[in-house]
Amino acid sequence: METEAQSSEARFVAYVDALSVVLGREDRAQPLKDYCTGLLMPGERKSVEPMAAVVAPSRVSAKHQSLLHLVGQAAWSDAAVLDKVRQLVAPAIEAQGGIEAWIVDDTGFAKKGVHSVGVARQYCGRLGKTDNCQIAVTLSIANHAASLPIAYRLYLPEDWAKDAARRQKTHVPDDVKFQTKPEIALDQIRTALAAGVAPGVLLADAGYGVDGAFRSGVTTLGLTYAVGVQSTLSVWPPGMEPLPPKPWRGRGRKPSRMRRDADHAPVDAKKLATGLAQEAWRMVSWREGSNETLSSRFAAIRIRPASRDWKRSTPHPCEWLLIEWPESEKEPTKYWLSTLPEDTPIEALVDTAKLRWRIERDYEELKSELGLAHFEGRGWRGFHHHATLCIAAYGFLIRERAAIPPSAPRDRQTPPLPPRPRPRGAADQTRTTRRKLDRHNPPKTHGRAGQKPHALPMLPCQEPKSDISRIVVTQ
Repeated sequence: METEAQSSEARFVAYVDALSVVLGREDRAQPLKDYCTGLLMPGERKSVEPMAAVVAPSRVSAKHQSLLHLVGQAAWSDAAVLDKVRQLVAPAIEAQGGIEAWIVDDTGFAKKGVHSVGVARQYCGRLGKTDNCQIAVTLSIANHAASLPIAYRLYLPEDWAKDAARRQKTHVPDDVKFQTKPEIALDQIRTALAAGVAPGVLLADAGYGVDGAFRSGVTTLGLTYAVGVQSTLSVWPPGMEPLPPKPWRGRGRKPSRMRRDADHAPVDAKKLATGLAQEAWRMVSWREGSNETLSSRFAAIRIRPASRDWKRSTPHPCEWLLIEWPESEKEPTKYWLSTLPEDTPIEALVDTAKLRWRIERDYEELKSELGLAHFEGRGWRGFHHHATLCIAAYGFLIRERAAIPPSAPRDRQTPPLPPRPRPRGAADQTRTTRRKLDRHNPPKTHGRAGQKPHALPMLPCQEPKSDISRIVVTQ
């Protein structure tokens, strides 16, 4: 009888074979399998040399060169591979509830020196401060059960985009010009729509939500959104809107722009929130946490954004302003704008806005477990190839999780994200504890006689859905 390890290995081989079709050359199939295997196996570093030692311990040098060529030099399309990953993995996600959201976000990689492509002093969310780093913009599809990045592109700062010498040295393609992060995200959204990806509510944090052009672009593309904004957002309170254009006096151009004055002006979101009546606030729960149901106090009101409306001939449409004000805080902590329908219940607004947590979990797993942050090259191609292969390996794990039948109700508690970012190189206490436990409770061998299987780590956000505690790929 086929063991679970052998079955998992067969699914892995079939998955990689399907991906290899879009690589362009048959001789890239084996390096692809080896690279994905190295990413999935246990190991402190998921850069090329350590992975070569894991997948081919008797011929490390040759395997090192093979993997290095695949990730750093081979001219295969990242977009084509990511599209194939989506085609293979999306059905497993949709089987658990359909696509509910598209999530735009960016992730940072601390980097020393100035020679790696795109590196600059900029805000790095993982470090929680401005530092030397690279930033990548991503688009993910998600529902409450799973999520998957489907687009990934390095943000190239303007000084890098204009520096011909550095561009040439790191092989930045000629057609890559400076774009802001929201502009990159809009391009990714357009590409996803053109590819026929099942649409969802567009979610993003305030780094994107504060950009009026981004919000307008999302609406123009036919998507609804629920995006973070800042407390300084200028809004018209319920029942108010800009003054109409001045009356035309029969001479000159007819006035067409909306107006405001000292007695009729918008307010910022914070002032509006703190002035709401007590009955406007409700306790709302949105999902199970590690120890308790996550809940907080929210208010949702219909407002008109006032951003630059003095340049418009019509007011901005009404939207939802969703506000979170935990009872333990002195003032509101989070704000969102949403174009969800006017009859949307506050519970649905909160549930949708809070679904953005899935991308935070993806980043944590991709970096801590699959080596997304471990790429050591400096070039444009290698940076994107490594990320694409990490996402491909992650896609296989998503499919495996979805294939394991549930042994308990689906409403499972989810371990919390780390309380603060863990800088690259710092000790991972979770991993250290896991190794200690494994020493005392070694896994059973499921492979053929004399063959030692490599167990893929169970990622921290997903509890086993059956008695099978590991997904296994043998070498």
